[in-house]
Amino acid sequence: MIRVGLGFDTHRLSSERELILGSIPIPHPFGCEGHSDADVLIHAVCDALLGAANLRDIGFHFPDTDPKYKNISSLILLQETCKLLAENKWKIENIDTTLVMEEPKIQPYIPRMQKALAHAANLPEECISIKAKTAEKLGSIGRKEGIGAYAIALISK
Repeated sequence: MIRVGLGFDTHRLSSERELILGSIPIPHPFGCEGHSDADVLIHAVCDALLGAANLRDIGFHFPDTDPKYKNISSLILLQETCKLLAENKWKIENIDTTLVMEEPKIQPYIPRMQKALAHAANLPEECISIKAKTAEKLGSIGRKEGIGAYAIALISK
């Protein structure tokens, strides 16, 4: 049996936070607001995996009302998500992601992001795809008010 899951996340940008994407700190004057480290990319990946396995969503498993998740690394959330899938006998086949943001350019950071996500999910790096697009200056992302991320995951049993 195979299943596919789609994840999406978005976070508002703030000068009060460090920008963390794919667990990598990115030099930029603005970071994502959120309860955890606000890693929009990993949050979308977790939702894609949980959705594919029909295990609800990231907010159900790691609620932002729980103080134990305050400023937690989203890599830990990804590791916990992968454990949930394994407990339910699911194997991750691949993960494909797209970041939507106007700036900064992240191409130089993508190999490190892939390595971090692959390690956390216990996958070969070639099973993690990370792409980046702009919003062509449209909407809140285009006005540099936030960042969005999409992820799709293929799992099998």
